[in-house]
Amino acid sequence: MKDIGHWIDGKMVAGTSGRSADVMNPATGEVQGKVALATVDELNDAVARAAEAQVAWGATNPQRRARVMMKFADLINRDMDKLAELVSVEHGKTLPDGRGDVQRGLEVIEVCMGAPHMLKGEYMNDGGPGIDLYSMRQPLGVVAGITPFNFPAMIPLWKMGPALAAGNAMILKPSERCPSTSLALAELLKEAGLPDGVLQVVNGDKEVVDAILDNDTIQAVGFVGSTPIAQYIYGRAANNGKRAQCFGGAKNHMLIMPDADLDKAADALVGAGFGAAGERCMAISVAVPVGEKTADALMEKLIPRVEKLKVGPYAAGDDVDYGPVITGQALERIKGLIGSGVEQGADLKIDGRDFSLQGYENGYFIGPSLFDRVEPEMDIYKEEIFGPVLSVVRRDSYDEALKLVMDNQYGNGTSIFTADGDTARDYAAKVNVGMVGINFPIPVPLSYFTFGGWKKSAFGDLNQYGPDAFRFYTKTKTVTARWFSGIKEGGEFAFKAMD
Repeated sequence: MKDIGHWIDGKMVAGTSGRSADVMNPATGEVQGKVALATVDELNDAVARAAEAQVAWGATNPQRRARVMMKFADLINRDMDKLAELVSVEHGKTLPDGRGDVQRGLEVIEVCMGAPHMLKGEYMNDGGPGIDLYSMRQPLGVVAGITPFNFPAMIPLWKMGPALAAGNAMILKPSERCPSTSLALAELLKEAGLPDGVLQVVNGDKEVVDAILDNDTIQAVGFVGSTPIAQYIYGRAANNGKRAQCFGGAKNHMLIMPDADLDKAADALVGAGFGAAGERCMAISVAVPVGEKTADALMEKLIPRVEKLKVGPYAAGDDVDYGPVITGQALERIKGLIGSGVEQGADLKIDGRDFSLQGYENGYFIGPSLFDRVEPEMDIYKEEIFGPVLSVVRRDSYDEALKLVMDNQYGNGTSIFTADGDTARDYAAKVNVGMVGINFPIPVPLSYFTFGGWKKSAFGDLNQYGPDAFRFYTKTKTVTARWFSGIKEGGEFAFKAMD
């Protein structure tokens, strides 16, 4: 069993609170480590140290900061397998999925190598008689990232990369369930040349989260997690005068039109619905076939594919499709929601509740479950299950299917599978969801665009990574300048009209 502390001023330190949280092995149900939970004083001390370090870092040439990102990317590539295994050990993901977790974060770091371009302001000469105007983007100071368990590498990298490249210092509070990956990334940043104190990793629970939200030095907070917590953090941060971008839950739908390639649609649904045991905010958890004929044909293709899924620990090989869910509580919640679906009249075609894996009976494994004829009033539709459960909601027409998606409280991602360009264009234009896939099951934009949902999936004006991240982590200052020459005519007490 390992003891896990914090990363303060470029070194690992033990906690002083005496409080800790168990870090579980989801495959065995055993405690594999204890992570220290910081006190409010420890958090505030880390913030004060970060504020001191930020002054010199913020004054560093943006190109030099970008070179740290370049070296950091090299080191992530060097240690890709080690980082992926850290993800898998604490989260339970398969190794290929763990590598994907790291890779999608690495891609944001690659964009951060172009930070000097992102940080350029605007300039206009002769905006008025002898007047020039220009703007500059400056770092906020100290910012914070609060990240979830389901992507232990990717989302911390989404937060720290743009924030640090823009010249800020960052307080990172990773999930106490999966803390080791963030600490390993902090070590790599030090090796890449990041000055001590610019990144502080502080582990903690709600006590630390509230301290982050109430600390006057912290200027902005980025969060990813459930919708109730996202709304809470957004409200408290805003009340304290901080910027906040808070991303919450999801219920992502895929429409399958009658002209779609059903083999490709079924393959996409299985990967997007059951990958990472469904613990993705961009998982497709609802399939919406249009027309009874389409629905029947889709079910015929889905059932054998779902039945063939291989569930097991990451160490069982790269042919494992998904691993355990994160905790015993999550496992019981998923089973309870499956039971409610049966009670409320959904047609449970494949029931994964009784799954058991020899040698791993105490692990948090659950087999894949597939529901047909789910309706919007059912709990399995209304709740974000965050498990390997796919619900099929049949609709008779495209308009009914579109309305189903638009009426849902969440708006993170959605997809449509069709061979008709007009239908695809209409769906992309009308649907009130932040990320749309066309014949693409998990529409996570590439790192030089931007990631963000709508409705109750996101709180705040600016999205994660891409240009929006640099807007979020900087403030704009605009300068109006005039250089006098010749004889000064005297004081001016009114604005002159521009010719």
